[in-house]
Amino acid sequence: MSVLDWLKQPEAPPAEARLEAAVVAALRTVFDPEIPVNIYDLGLVYALDVGADGQVRIRMTLTAPACPVAQTFPAKVAEVVRQVEGVTEVAVDLVWEPRWTREMMSEAARLQLGLL
Repeated sequence: MSVLDWLKQPEAPPAEARLEAAVVAALRTVFDPEIPVNIYDLGLVYALDVGADGQVRIRMTLTAPACPVAQTFPAKVAEVVRQVEGVTEVAVDLVWEPRWTREMMSEAARLQLGLL
């Protein structure tokens, strides 16, 4: 391979971006207990911070404050994310503001639920 060919190759994404993509993929395996859509596309994840050191902080909500899994669901999410290679620590903060609405769903989620 010539130097010019090497220079034309796209750069690999930084480790932090790859780790974030892996965390998002893991979040997409966790489904809301009442709606058959994963929590990421459902719009329940409000913020995702992934540090270069593997620390992950997730700020998320549930579809309703009275959700029967409100006490256990954050731990389940943390457990799934903790399985991602490169993750060293996970913190999940459950918040209720802003209140979740259907508009927070991805287009794919709305399509899956027949809302488009």
